[in-house]
Amino acid sequence: MQVQIQALLAAAGGAEGGRGEETGIGNIEVAKSQLFDGMPSRVAGFVTGCKLYIRNKLARATVEAQVQWVLSFMQGGSADVWKENVMEELEAGEMEYETVKEFLTTLKREFGGGEEESVKAAKLRKLEQEGRTMEEFVQEFKRAARGSEYEGWLLMEEFKRGINGGI
Repeated sequence: MQVQIQALLAAAGGAEGGRGEETGIGNIEVAKSQLFDGMPSRVAGFVTGCKLYIRNKLARATVEAQVQWVLSFMQGGSADVWKENVMEELEAGEMEYETVKEFLTTLKREFGGGEEESVKAAKLRKLEQEGRTMEEFVQEFKRAARGSEYEGWLLMEEFKRGINGGI
């Protein structure tokens, strides 16, 4: 009965995307994730896009449906091969995810190249303000610092090193 009610509400334009009323966002538009081909430099953005869409549009879907939605955006390159392997394991009942977060963590670990922290640390060390405003630099610095394993005094020193000299 609940499924029928949800289907009727969805057909009438209500309850679309699941969490609208719960989060107070109504029926906002959320961009779907870009296609992902397995490039390590794109995995973090892909996972973030998937999380955003799932949270706002697929929150009430089953974990299996959420995982399959993510897999549908994995096309080309090494992502195709990994997707096929995961699909076979899921269909055979050999693999099961408790949450979509667990699946996305696995995906990120698989395609992150295993060197994500060192790559982020290197990017952080190269980051300089140059022609950016301080606000733009702060946002870019925060993005680069996330996941770099830098913290405290060392993070502060990298920030000071990156800002323009006259400040």
